[in-house]
Amino acid sequence: MAVDKSGGGGGGGGASSSSSGVAASTMDRFHKIVLSWDYVRLVADSKGGQQQAKGLGRVKNTYASVAEYLAVFEPLLFEEVKAQIVQGRSDEEEEAGQDWQKGIVASCTESEGFHKVSMAVLDDFREMVSENDLLLLSKEKFEEGVTPSAYAFALVEQRGGRETISLRTFVAGEIKNLNVAKPVSCSRLQRIASIFSTTESFLWILKICSLSTIMREFSGMHSVASLPFKDLILSASEKNSGGNDQNRAWNVPEPLMDYLKTNLNDSQLDAVNAGLSRRSFVLIQGPPGTGKTQTILGLLSAVLHSAPARMQTKGGFDVKKHGPELDIEGKHAHWMKASPWLIGVNPRDLIMPVDGDDGFYPTGNELKPEVVSSNRKYRAHVLVCAPSNSALDEIVLRVLQTGIRDENNNTYNPKIVRIGLKAHHSVKAVSMDYLIQQKLSGVDRSSDGGRRGAGEYDRIRSSILDEAAIVFSTLSFSGSSIFSRMARAFDVVIIDEAAQAVEPATLIPLIHGCKQVFLVGDPVQLPATVISSTAQKLGYGTSLFKRFQAAGFPVQMLKIQYRMHPEISIFPSKEFYEGVLEDGEGLSKKRPWHSYSCFGPFCFFDVDGTESQPSGSGSWVNEDEVEFITLLYHQMAMRYPELKSSSQVAVISPYRHQVKLLKDHFRSTFGDQSKEVIDVNTVDGFQGREKEVVIFSCVRCNKEQKIGFVSDFRRMNVAITRARSAVLVVGSASTLKEDKHWNNLVESAKERGRYFQVPKPFTAFFVDDKLKTMKVERAPPELRTVQALEAINEAVVGQELMDVDDAGDQEDEGYDDDPVEADDGGGDD
Repeated sequence: MAVDKSGGGGGGGGASSSSSGVAASTMDRFHKIVLSWDYVRLVADSKGGQQQAKGLGRVKNTYASVAEYLAVFEPLLFEEVKAQIVQGRSDEEEEAGQDWQKGIVASCTESEGFHKVSMAVLDDFREMVSENDLLLLSKEKFEEGVTPSAYAFALVEQRGGRETISLRTFVAGEIKNLNVAKPVSCSRLQRIASIFSTTESFLWILKICSLSTIMREFSGMHSVASLPFKDLILSASEKNSGGNDQNRAWNVPEPLMDYLKTNLNDSQLDAVNAGLSRRSFVLIQGPPGTGKTQTILGLLSAVLHSAPARMQTKGGFDVKKHGPELDIEGKHAHWMKASPWLIGVNPRDLIMPVDGDDGFYPTGNELKPEVVSSNRKYRAHVLVCAPSNSALDEIVLRVLQTGIRDENNNTYNPKIVRIGLKAHHSVKAVSMDYLIQQKLSGVDRSSDGGRRGAGEYDRIRSSILDEAAIVFSTLSFSGSSIFSRMARAFDVVIIDEAAQAVEPATLIPLIHGCKQVFLVGDPVQLPATVISSTAQKLGYGTSLFKRFQAAGFPVQMLKIQYRMHPEISIFPSKEFYEGVLEDGEGLSKKRPWHSYSCFGPFCFFDVDGTESQPSGSGSWVNEDEVEFITLLYHQMAMRYPELKSSSQVAVISPYRHQVKLLKDHFRSTFGDQSKEVIDVNTVDGFQGREKEVVIFSCVRCNKEQKIGFVSDFRRMNVAITRARSAVLVVGSASTLKEDKHWNNLVESAKERGRYFQVPKPFTAFFVDDKLKTMKVERAPPELRTVQALEAINEAVVGQELMDVDDAGDQEDEGYDDDPVEADDGGGDD
């Protein structure tokens, strides 16, 4: 059996530069530690509740050295690996067919401390596993009453040929101390090693989870020492950025700058200008509805079409000293020596243009050309990343729909490629797989009998990456080996939703030699998902954006919001953004449903319901809130038919079981077409989206005033900022008031006369006499008619635009890595 000497765990494990010995030994360390663990002990520790925090440090704002940085982050990352292993198996158990499989040892070799095992398995199982999947190998099935005697973890390196998989195992002993990393002898591993040594030995195999993403995060974390921004990342200080020198600034062509000044507001323009100053790191905070994506598009236009400014010194332009000026004959002599083709042919003209050297770049979007003007000799190579596929495809779709501006202020479609898995169908035309097939379809295959080797795919893939002006990738996939074959490094990396990623994930794309990094996000919206409660408590979920901001690093804040009615935005602006958010023009326009104070723009309904926990789940439900919300929506839809559309109204809740209960209730009330009538989702699944009307179900209601993760102000901020014209919050004021932010929200509603106590029966709240008391003083009849017509026209004519705004609404369930529908698991109380 061939022995893998790379130590990188296969193409997907390490970063693109992981071919070096240092990177290989780094991944060897990861593999040895994880593969030595005892699965039975991991599960037992997770059920015990109190996990050991020995040797774990808290994430800090600044670090004195790489050693200190790794001493904090590495142990926390391993805690997250443990949690992923335990959760991964429980997730697999919920899926049909994910059970013990039979395997036979075909061959085994030892290499660099590892046992490389080739296992014969059924083809059905071989198709189920992928590179970097973690498997459990055991002599016996793990069943009730059975004490397993010989078992170990194994990592899939290759799926191998027919009916075989290649595995990496570490059976020298358990590594219990990260600082020593010396294996301690272990009987279960000794027994499994003896099984490996006998060919045709039988073993049971259980798929646990994929480690691809966290392996790339581990590699990214260890790459800090070799990054040009090392000191800046450790200190979180601009003093170490080396990027404030105006000599490095970029000049934007005048027509493009005029466009940016006209179409971006002052805070958006400040963000773009911060990038053009060539600071190494630029942080852009985009509160809800402030045009974050519009700013990114402006940034892309500026970065792709600007040129380095002239070199300057304190005394003016840096002019080199020259000797005495030559006479005209002397000049001619020098010109002839330097340019012999002045009387012949320029040797460069004899070279035929390839892949865009002629100034013409075909694109994957309906082949609209990107024409590079002859006077633009410099062309930046940009990598745009996001934590999830859905967030990434939102940006790709906007670039495809609106294009970007060139140096002459013309709109065009740049050559782009979207790499990775699960691309939304709307961006398929620029996905890597589609572009490869397009290129292959134009290749003459007659010379080689129609055969296509892996080398040809790799060559085409590399050429697509090199030719593209902008490459789009998730953070995790940017650590794929696909990048190692690129001829061009990335000049600029832009990370959207940067506050929603753990720091090691944010480091993954920085290894590609970039000179400048833009972190775009909002630390007071949803945080990164961290499974390990131990790692979470010690700050592992703190994003690089949040750490920099906490350390005092300058942040460009987008300050004008264009989504919410001012009655909605006033609270989040004051509570989360120090009152700096301003409202764009036209947002205060009244909607027909504003005729009643209980239908918006901002209301809190105090429903003293009953919370409960479905058997065997960590989630919560509140049937009383479900009943009231159904009545509330029915009253609004009955009076304002334009709201009978899922593109107009959403109901959201922090708990996935409450979402399920709401969906079931709406289905029983409105029939099978309920999905078309109303959009029901978790708060986490709704980040980045908006609706005309949003109803928020808080769920928690108890005398102990325990509200679990509903107390997370970031989740609260997301929930109340999704609506354009009305946000209607349904919850128990007595339960929520112990939390500072929730108490402030309830008090704000009371001060504005938008607090409503709703006793049972709930139908009594909506009787005509009661509603009359909530009638808002109406405008003159002629104005009311105009407003009603405008609202109806918006609902009908604007339907298509809203569908575009909610790009991916109907497809969200197709993403495996959408924001996790988080639950507090009932254990945070």
